[in-house]
Amino acid sequence: MKLIDLRSDTVTQPTEEMRRAMSRAEVGDDGWGEDPTVIRLEHMAAERLGKEAALFTVSGTMSNLLAVLTHCQRGDEIIIGDESHMFHYEVGGAAALAGVHIKTVPNDVNGMLSPEDVETAIRVPDIHFPPTTLICLENTHNRCGGRVLTPEDTKKIAEVASRQQIPLYLDGARIFNAAVYLGLSVQELAVGATSVSFSLCKGLSAPAGSLLCGSADFIARARKYRQMVGGGMRQVGILAAAGIVALEKMVARLQEDHENAKLLAEGLSNMKGMLINPAMVQTNIVVFEVQLMSPLELVERLAQNGVKVTLLGGKRLRMVTHYGIERKDIETVFNVCTRILINV
Repeated sequence: MKLIDLRSDTVTQPTEEMRRAMSRAEVGDDGWGEDPTVIRLEHMAAERLGKEAALFTVSGTMSNLLAVLTHCQRGDEIIIGDESHMFHYEVGGAAALAGVHIKTVPNDVNGMLSPEDVETAIRVPDIHFPPTTLICLENTHNRCGGRVLTPEDTKKIAEVASRQQIPLYLDGARIFNAAVYLGLSVQELAVGATSVSFSLCKGLSAPAGSLLCGSADFIARARKYRQMVGGGMRQVGILAAAGIVALEKMVARLQEDHENAKLLAEGLSNMKGMLINPAMVQTNIVVFEVQLMSPLELVERLAQNGVKVTLLGGKRLRMVTHYGIERKDIETVFNVCTRILINV
């Protein structure tokens, strides 16, 4: 029985072309800035995102942490969405390691922040208040079901940030999914962001890595913080080679993941006890509610039948389509769910 792992697009396996590229990658010591394959990847990333420079990091979580460390000082305050990845899934790193205070504002169903809420949340100068030194967005938005922010959405927050002279950071872990959905370049989605990151190891299927992009000065400072938190790597061109293949070969196929996610959502919507609106599914993340049985029980029973999914909390479950998940796998998921639910 094939395991159908829908927990995340981080479970993707590298392609055969990636494995070949890794095996023959030209490498050097990246700690000294001398790995030619890393340098090529960083140049590619900066060009794609329309920024001056880029930095190869271990993970999206590290890129997010480095952005906070570089933009802020200890005792500052950052504004992020209450459903953001940075708030829920990064072990409090911004507070514990960067020493910043986190102020949340509500994400709407699309993962967007209200410009009015953001403006209100910005601290006025006062001896009692931490200064607001960073505003953060997320595109696509994980906990909001992979919803996409348009360039117009980002522009609204960028205008607030610019007016208040505060940098805007875009956690673009899945920004290529957003670009494919909207039919735009990732550069268009990054306009207005002072800095931006994206992951190689999610829908793009590389085995590891993230790129943090921004001005040359910003990246030079971020590189030093990367060393501080233990992220300086050596002959890491082996991983960067897979990242280059990911950027060159794996972007267009994200549309297949989106189509499979839409099919998955439509099928779930027709099952009893499953609450989901397929029209809300834009990219590769499907979030739905389980109403007639314990969500944890459903997770366990699906796993017993070779289907792995994620419990988000409350009644919500998440399924994520990705490279390696085919249409026939979606049909298998339907069959498994039907068998489990038939007597509920």
